[in-house]
Amino acid sequence: MSRCKQRRILITLGEPAGIGPDIAIMAAQQAYAAQLIVVADPVLLTQRATYLGIPLQLTEWQSGLESKHQPGHLYFLPVNLPVESECGQLNQVNVSYVLQTLDVAIEHCLNDVFDAIVTGPVQKSIINDAGISFSGHTEYFAEKTQATLPVMMLASKNLRVALVTTHLPLNQVAAEITAPRLSQVLQILFDDLQQKFGIMQPHVIISGLNPHAGEGGHLGCEEVEIITPVVQAFRQRGYQITGPLPADTLFVSKHLASADAVLAMYHDQGLPVLKYSGFGNAINVTLGLPIIRTSVDHGTALELAGTGQADSTSMQLAIKTAIEMTSLKGQSRERL
Repeated sequence: MSRCKQRRILITLGEPAGIGPDIAIMAAQQAYAAQLIVVADPVLLTQRATYLGIPLQLTEWQSGLESKHQPGHLYFLPVNLPVESECGQLNQVNVSYVLQTLDVAIEHCLNDVFDAIVTGPVQKSIINDAGISFSGHTEYFAEKTQATLPVMMLASKNLRVALVTTHLPLNQVAAEITAPRLSQVLQILFDDLQQKFGIMQPHVIISGLNPHAGEGGHLGCEEVEIITPVVQAFRQRGYQITGPLPADTLFVSKHLASADAVLAMYHDQGLPVLKYSGFGNAINVTLGLPIIRTSVDHGTALELAGTGQADSTSMQLAIKTAIEMTSLKGQSRERL
């Protein structure tokens, strides 16, 4: 199906009691070169805009509407809350609403009606407390889009960090570092850096799993037996890849200056560095999906909901990146 002339970006708000509605409303005050459509209960949006004292005009989206985003205006696809949401107060009854907004957004993007999805923060604990197994957006989107392997990547202005494993307990990580998985993650990372970020010849730095990258096998054998052979195989195929490097010295300027992305072995190996350097000014991107999905880099901040103290910077960046990715997809250019 041909792409629509006007790029259309769907936004889901995540947990209704958190700051998702706030930051979407705040971000909507800016100008964007695309149409923004929120999958949400319009009553929730109206109430939250009133709490914030921010003007907001809402229009239900209909097929054929091609106008660009106007600051202070949002189109919406209606999904009704089962019960009214209160700022900062989690309610298990509304868990079905959170997941329904994701399902609606995914279905429309898979059907090529919309170009990308930007997700607000969810509260994983309340979803699991409601009896629904939920480890995160990354895994949920993979399941719903039938993606073989999702790859989580966080990106700030000067750094991109992708992960071989995502939301796993630390004692399960080593077993998941296998040659087939690592090869698949690397291929997805290289492909999406080219196809979704427009980087013609990406350079990836890969970390080791163990301290000092295994110290030649004395501190673990994963680097010698798994990671290095995979790296060598990719080099032989013409890919630019450096490593495995010790994670404690990888994130320095002499390495990062020439890198388009870092591939870390697990969640808390790579993301603390990125969040320290750019928290609130970074975004989350799920690679390996048949659709484009970006997200904020922070949580629900329940205590800030409705106070006007939330920061919408990450939401704005996630929207802008989604727009850029829709225009770059399928193209290539020199490294950004």
